[in-house]
Amino acid sequence: MVSELDRMDFDHPALAELGQVPRLVPVAGELLRQANRADDRASFLEAGLPKLIEVAGADFGAVVLGHAGRWETLGQAGTAQSLPVDLLADALDAQAARNQGGWAVGPLYPRAQPAEALVLHAPSLAPDDVRPAAEALGLLLGECLDAIGQRQQRLLHDQRRLRRLEAIVEIAQRWNQNREMHSLLADMAQAATRLLDADRASIFLWDRASRTLVGRPALGVDGGELRVPDNAGVVGRVLKSGAPCRADASVEPELIDQKTDAKTGYQTRTLLCVPLRGSAGELFGAFELINKNIGSFTAEDEAALTELAAHAAVALENAQDRQQLLSTNRQIADAAAGEVRLIGQSPAIEALRSIIRRVADTDLAVLILGENGTGKEVVAQSIHYLSRRRDKPFVAVNCAAIPDTLAESELFGHEKGAFTDAQETRLGKFELAAEGTLFLDEIGDLSLGGQAKLLRVLEEKVLVRVGGSTPLSTDARVVAATNQNLAEMVREKRFRQDLFFRLNVVVVDLPPLRDRAEDVMLLAEHFLNDFCHKARRGVPSFSAAAVRRMESHRWPGNVRELRNLMERLAYLSTENQIEAEDLAFILSPRGQTVADLPLADGDPTLAGATAEFQVRHITQAIDRAGGNVSQAATQLGLHRSNLYRKMRQLGMDTP
Repeated sequence: MVSELDRMDFDHPALAELGQVPRLVPVAGELLRQANRADDRASFLEAGLPKLIEVAGADFGAVVLGHAGRWETLGQAGTAQSLPVDLLADALDAQAARNQGGWAVGPLYPRAQPAEALVLHAPSLAPDDVRPAAEALGLLLGECLDAIGQRQQRLLHDQRRLRRLEAIVEIAQRWNQNREMHSLLADMAQAATRLLDADRASIFLWDRASRTLVGRPALGVDGGELRVPDNAGVVGRVLKSGAPCRADASVEPELIDQKTDAKTGYQTRTLLCVPLRGSAGELFGAFELINKNIGSFTAEDEAALTELAAHAAVALENAQDRQQLLSTNRQIADAAAGEVRLIGQSPAIEALRSIIRRVADTDLAVLILGENGTGKEVVAQSIHYLSRRRDKPFVAVNCAAIPDTLAESELFGHEKGAFTDAQETRLGKFELAAEGTLFLDEIGDLSLGGQAKLLRVLEEKVLVRVGGSTPLSTDARVVAATNQNLAEMVREKRFRQDLFFRLNVVVVDLPPLRDRAEDVMLLAEHFLNDFCHKARRGVPSFSAAAVRRMESHRWPGNVRELRNLMERLAYLSTENQIEAEDLAFILSPRGQTVADLPLADGDPTLAGATAEFQVRHITQAIDRAGGNVSQAATQLGLHRSNLYRKMRQLGMDTP
């Protein structure tokens, strides 16, 4: 049997000394595992030092930091002792382990800073035993603490990058709503100052004809616009070199344009400026930040502003009052379209693809029908990305999730002060989907009042915000979907007949997964490959019995249920092959299949038996989830709002 000692890589400097002290190898492995899980240095030392001094045969151990002739204890374990300060100083000066009178000191970072060391008190051990232990364990602790510190730095870096990306997303969202150049520039400046903790920001556009830079927004200047020569200050330097520039007035005062400060009455201390380039790579301006609130601008700040400027340049290159961001939108659309795929080779799916190709690039209204989880939104996205509208927004609305009182505001927007909580003007979904596609999911759950207003907008292509009086034109294409029988709802006066005929121009009926068994394994392997890639593990195969079980299952939750199952298998299964017993989700909680369940005792009709089974199945799912309806809905392959609606239809109490 290969021992733990044999498995250790003693070529590593931090582990080389352990080869001379085999009894320390087990604690070395434990320390490395703890370091891999520790959130910070203090918690690692608190957990690891007791075991370390036990294995070393010491009655006291501590990690100390020396600075300015003083010693700070970072962590300790065992019976407290007075530190051997002379021995500590000797060991750190020599950058080597030292021992004296039962004490031993091992530096954590030989020939490096900080001056940290492991101190062990082991009066019962021979000097030749305690010094090697202190030396080996000190080096190991140094590696562990260094790894924890580096991981924390990476985490902080990733968090800062996420905040940067969030700011860029926020700018992009505002671009979709902003129709005027001045406010667009102000939005960009505000986001940049917030992102990089600066006091001010300006975007300079280059007027080549007059050799002038026009900066906006410019606080403290009449009209909010600053005009300077295109060779002035840091901005002029960036325009000439095409490279970013950082300046600190205390170090390089000549870089600061004193004339501009005199004109504005503002004192520039620090400055960061990056170029703005068009799609062909030509310079047309610069993005400038002034006065870092704390300290000076860093290389990380420079990288962040460069990234932000690249996105801003796309919007500014051809903008006058407001130009659609075609370059950025096309990249986003291409990426999004690549994620939208109709998986399957069954005749039903092939027919569906044919219908989508024929209707996608028209303005015909499309009504998508199908059970929950069959992929109605995927079909709507496919229609959008195959149309000439693919570079424009795709906006999805779940009508079942909109309260009746807010339906009009959500769809058509509202003006500031239109009602109590209307603190500002808000665009509705129709405006957000300008020139693009508006997907109205669960259209059958829209109130009759909302249906009437929706019909008027569809007929007239004009809307009015709540609380407003100005008609606004809309050319968003509407694609609707439902899992309900709209024709039956029309007969029951629960859905407007005129709206039904307006939406019912082209009908796309999605088959349930149980009717396309030949697609089950194609979908399963597609989802499993995707989730295993995200989980960073190999893709397991399906046994023949598992395949039969998958293809014979009724899939009440359709594709959504199958996708959820593949996600669980990717993250929770540990074997290289999925067996039939791994798919126990197909069975009812009592181990019965749906076909094995007893008939209803009450209503003997098929509808009655179906309703009774649904009530029992939903109740059991909620019980298994501990009363958490959201979790129960996920287990059942439903959205929470759809589960609530189904419970109300069955006469069940809803929280």
